Amino acid sequence: MNGQTDQIPVTILSGSLGAGKTTLLNHLLTTAEDRSLAVLVNDMGEVNVDAELIAEGSELDLEDGVAELSNGCICCELQDDLETAVVRLARDRDFDHLIVESSGISEPAPVARLFTTESRVAALYAVDTLVTVLDTPAFLEAFAGEETPERRGTEDGRPLSDLLVEQVEVSNLVLLNKADLCSEGELENVADLVRALQPDAETIRTEFSAVDPDRLLGRGLFDPTLLADLPGWKRALEEGDTHDGETPHNHSESHDSDGEHAHEDEHDEGHEHSHSHDHRHPDEVYGVSSFVFRRRRPFHPERLAAFLETLPSEIVRSKGTAWLTGNEMRVTVAQAGPSIRATAQGPWIASLPAVERDMLRSNRPNLEWHDDHGDRRTELVFIGTDYGETALRDALSKTLVTDEEWEEGLETEGPFPSVQGEEVVLREP
Repeated sequence: MNGQTDQIPVTILSGSLGAGKTTLLNHLLTTAEDRSLAVLVNDMGEVNVDAELIAEGSELDLEDGVAELSNGCICCELQDDLETAVVRLARDRDFDHLIVESSGISEPAPVARLFTTESRVAALYAVDTLVTVLDTPAFLEAFAGEETPERRGTEDGRPLSDLLVEQVEVSNLVLLNKADLCSEGELENVADLVRALQPDAETIRTEFSAVDPDRLLGRGLFDPTLLADLPGWKRALEEGDTHDGETPHNHSESHDSDGEHAHEDEHDEGHEHSHSHDHRHPDEVYGVSSFVFRRRRPFHPERLAAFLETLPSEIVRSKGTAWLTGNEMRVTVAQAGPSIRATAQGPWIASLPAVERDMLRSNRPNLEWHDDHGDRRTELVFIGTDYGETALRDALSKTLVTDEEWEEGLETEGPFPSVQGEEVVLREP
């Protein structure tokens, strides 16, 4: 392959600790006989155990096909080392396909960006497919709504549910590993949830990570232009998009679960009557659905926090931007199973001094702007299965400030962050 102008295809492999990534790598190295593979592995320990296991299992020397990175995560602390390693591999070794296994606490997207945005790496490689290996029983434990599940975390202290969701959301292909430990109904449930998080992801059931190499390698499933648009929550926001006073793009009329038409809260400023019941329902066979809650009225922070604390387990994923009274920050809310976090992304443009505000608006010609509220608005998407959408909408509406509270200029930040970049854990597993 070296000396040729063709880019080397790259499969980026992710999955939680113990999901079966190392087993999969050894399987590929011993069964993909028609391909010459190079493997780049990462481990968080001082000794790269994964590299040792892969080399031992595949009868490869560490200096002949396996390059190891230690003491950090591929996508952050060791970004420079990763770049150096992949460039060196391309120059010094002959192989047809590179497999990069990120650490068990990493998402695949940052690794993929290295191969698509760094010029000297992108000139040598082309990402082929983003693959996530799921520990299917653990996934069920985190999201299936069990009454007393064992909640596990990752080595960096993040809830396991956060990691699992983020890895699945940016995958092209998901292995439902340890399928032999699950019932048929459980496997169908997991497949449904995967499709809700990433509608285009292909799923493959595996035992001991055994899969035909041709189903993983050379698939060409990755599209760099769509990397940011892969998550299901983002698509739900865009596909259910609505502008004030207009119906959603994907529905001539929106309706609630009982078939009644739903409009903006009649107390909203200006009595806006845009169809706020934006939702999309994937094919019924998936058993999942999503809806978008949009308002041009701020939340009461304490009431919103109480709502999130009692969010039903049937909601697998929710994410979006919240407008909070008494807080000039755009606050994003991200929920994955039992974990809920809020982050202050930056001030609303409408809250900035006139000169800065006008400059930013001129640079954003497509920015939706309300005469009274500017860019302040709430957009939250909820994805789940068998939840009561009407009840959730009603409960959310009750967390908005009342007319009296709005007129009085309620000043309360509640438990949400108010400094740019600050993150607050609203609910822990």
